[in-house]
Amino acid sequence: MSSKRYRQGIFKPKNSSKFIGNKAIYRSGLELKFFRFCDDNKNVLKWSSEDIVVPYISPVDNRVHRYFVDNFIVIKEGDAVKKYLVEIKPYRQTKPPTTKYKKKQHIIYEQKQWAVNTSKWKSARQFAKKQGWEFILITEKDLK
Repeated sequence: MSSKRYRQGIFKPKNSSKFIGNKAIYRSGLELKFFRFCDDNKNVLKWSSEDIVVPYISPVDNRVHRYFVDNFIVIKEGDAVKKYLVEIKPYRQTKPPTTKYKKKQHIIYEQKQWAVNTSKWKSARQFAKKQGWEFILITEKDLK
């Protein structure tokens, strides 16, 4: 049974010359909305989906894992051309979890996810900085 909450599929860019990658696989409606933004925006020069892999150490098991950053984007901002690693998340997942009205099992899961995500984002920021890029989180609030 599929959930109507989650949209998944392969995005076919209209402006395929801007897409640098194998496939644009979206795993949520937010990602699909961002893909459309990249495809339609004349200031987006190049973009890719899950092509940049950043190693990070998970605080859950203290081992190195691979973080496939949602997107890489090259965008013209005024006279400058900037490069970004972009993670797309629902806004509620970009803040530490709350314990209000939740079962213990759910609280533990959310705390682990938060710890792993913040570790990924820290590694992505460091990786991007070394490349002269910037790492950003984009939520539904940014995609209005």
